[in-house]
Amino acid sequence: MRLARLDCETFHNTMSKVSESTVRRLSLYLRFLEEFEAHGTQTVSSETLARLGGTTSAQVRKDLSFFGSFGKRGLGYSVSELAERLRDILGLQRSYGVVVVGAGKMGSAMVLHGGFARRGFFVKAAYDVDEHAVGRQLNGVEVRHADQLERDLERESIDIGVIATPPEAAQRIAEQLVQGGIKAILNFAPVRLAVPEGVLVKDVNLSLELEALSYGIRNR
Repeated sequence: MRLARLDCETFHNTMSKVSESTVRRLSLYLRFLEEFEAHGTQTVSSETLARLGGTTSAQVRKDLSFFGSFGKRGLGYSVSELAERLRDILGLQRSYGVVVVGAGKMGSAMVLHGGFARRGFFVKAAYDVDEHAVGRQLNGVEVRHADQLERDLERESIDIGVIATPPEAAQRIAEQLVQGGIKAILNFAPVRLAVPEGVLVKDVNLSLELEALSYGIRNR
């Protein structure tokens, strides 16, 4: 059974109603499906995806229902077709240019992570102001001086900016990224960024994540 595709307008209207938690689960489902693909599994049930993802089969079906009709009752989902559709929904059918601003431990780890390129996220350059960092090669990616950032954004095709700077520099860097046409920012700095409407910001606060784990340990 072929999976129905949504037209562009319907897709964007749907995405505006989808929660971040649903998107996170879609990413998890895709990883499970790719593991099944690698082992030659042809079909999978919502119950199996739910068990692997720590949720319910009803939640799996609800998550997928935002994007159309999937699978067939009694037969489950075609692994290859559902994986293809989830890659399309998550925007993984294309590649993305990424720059990392801040080449300290966090920023360097981002650049050196080999898994991003396999998902279509290609780090084109890293930036820093530290003389000891500028000029280094991180897995073939040059660390450039932050003064070059705006000029480079004018001539290179970049989709996503990653901020891994101290908090006092983060807002200024965000403004430079936006001025350079960046519409999506992954922010590791522990500060709320002020950006224009239409610019996506995803904050990653490791302290909050650890505190959530602490809460879970305390209250389980």
